[in-house]
Amino acid sequence: MLLKGKSVFGGIAIGRLSVYGKKDHQVKRIKIHDTEAEVIRFTSAREKAKDQLTVLYDKALKEVGEVNAMIFEVHKMMLDDLDYIESITNMIRSQEVNAEFATATTGDNFAGMFSAMEDEYMRERAADVRDISNRVISVLQGASEGKEMGDEPVILLAEDLAPSETVQLDKSKVLSFVTRKGSTNSHTAILARTMNIPALIGVSLDNLEEMDGKWGIVDGYEGTLYVEPDRETLLRYEKLKEEDEQKKRLLQELKGKDNVTLDGKKIHLYANIGSVADVANVLANDAGGIGLFRSEFLFLESEDFPTEEVQFNAYKTVAENMAGKKVIIRTLDIGADKQVDYFGLEKEENPAMGYRAIRICLDRKEIFKTQLRAIYRASYYGTISIMFPMIISVREVKEIKEIIAEVKAELDQENLPYKDAEIGIMIETPAAVMISDLLAKEVDFFSIGTNDLTQYTLAIDRQNPKLDSIYDSHHEAVLRMLKMVVENGHKEDCWVGICGELGADTTLTEEFLRMGFDELSVTPSMILKVRDKIRSVNLSLK
Repeated sequence: MLLKGKSVFGGIAIGRLSVYGKKDHQVKRIKIHDTEAEVIRFTSAREKAKDQLTVLYDKALKEVGEVNAMIFEVHKMMLDDLDYIESITNMIRSQEVNAEFATATTGDNFAGMFSAMEDEYMRERAADVRDISNRVISVLQGASEGKEMGDEPVILLAEDLAPSETVQLDKSKVLSFVTRKGSTNSHTAILARTMNIPALIGVSLDNLEEMDGKWGIVDGYEGTLYVEPDRETLLRYEKLKEEDEQKKRLLQELKGKDNVTLDGKKIHLYANIGSVADVANVLANDAGGIGLFRSEFLFLESEDFPTEEVQFNAYKTVAENMAGKKVIIRTLDIGADKQVDYFGLEKEENPAMGYRAIRICLDRKEIFKTQLRAIYRASYYGTISIMFPMIISVREVKEIKEIIAEVKAELDQENLPYKDAEIGIMIETPAAVMISDLLAKEVDFFSIGTNDLTQYTLAIDRQNPKLDSIYDSHHEAVLRMLKMVVENGHKEDCWVGICGELGADTTLTEEFLRMGFDELSVTPSMILKVRDKIRSVNLSLK
């Protein structure tokens, strides 16, 4: 049987199929006489659930970075929500019911309320409420956490896999995963690429349970799943898999090699990271520097505004570990889908186009100046550049430069050492593209955030799976914008790079080189693949 889907990450997997099922917790209503003992039982289960989330957070932090690990912190906060807790404990006391029933009922009620809300972000919280409720019920029932996996590595099949679930998987036991739902541009898909797991989404798994234990092949390049393949197909894919493994081994031989085309054109190849812990992966994959250090992880992981010292130590650590290689730190980029409670941001109808990123920093200068002080102090210990997100005007850049001058004057007065740093901006709005000739006069470099630029240009939410069929990151309008930015930047001696996901798209690498890009910054796992592509290109050939 041959099934088609959409590829999330390339590669070939051959092995047994294993159905990953979210456990259906059978919950019965039981009359309880000692309600206070039952409340204590619930409280104990809630604390154990939080302990489990802490373990998962630590595991995710090491494997996929701070931003992707935040789902577990969110779930811990939800377990501490007073309305949620009081609803369960009140139900136990007033209705004299068991903790499992009260938790399941409250979970359903709260999820229903979230699902009915107009705001998309709040609607998505419905799944989180169900998740934390199921976790508490599992503890109450003494169930083991997650799916028990055998010793044999398997191809995992599921209706859907949330980022939290993919992190929990023992990757040594997972050859690939295949899901019925999901979007190629969702955070889950991005996470899968980070984890280097060949994956398909949108596969018609109509007889899911019947596939369990059967032999399968996943072709992550063609987006196909073979169930019980015939001998000829199996032999063909075993040969293709060996060739694929050989290519991966050859990629490792590219470590230490230059990013240079056959005709001598060089380009910088840097890595995107989301936390200090990611630096090890950057060095392991031989990146020439860090092209995007998402500084907001410091704010997302904190319960209050991180101090100057906390920020300074994080930036200093990265700069020292990179041993003189360039580190481009993007200043705080929160808002939209990255909310931080202690900022006290109001709900917005359209947060992606709202109060976010540089707009918050220029409005709340005390936060901005603290971060800039920390970055400039850290610059003394390495080679740091600073990049500002969501720019739409020259006025914003000039205001930023005025604030930088104030920060430097303060550091001079306090005799705190620092080095000058390149300053650049992210080009991620059509407005910035159209005035890139003017912006180039004000900064040292541009870095194009293709993810946001594409969705703003096409007016398509890249997280919406209903729009996958018309979302086109290769759209001619987007490519023309990229070329325009390079040309305008170079006229003013402003170097230009890409730090969005498109930078890792090897089908466009040659086109980027021909456009004249100076730098590409990609997820660490893609460094060697992009280097291989660069070294195969001959720009002298038309």
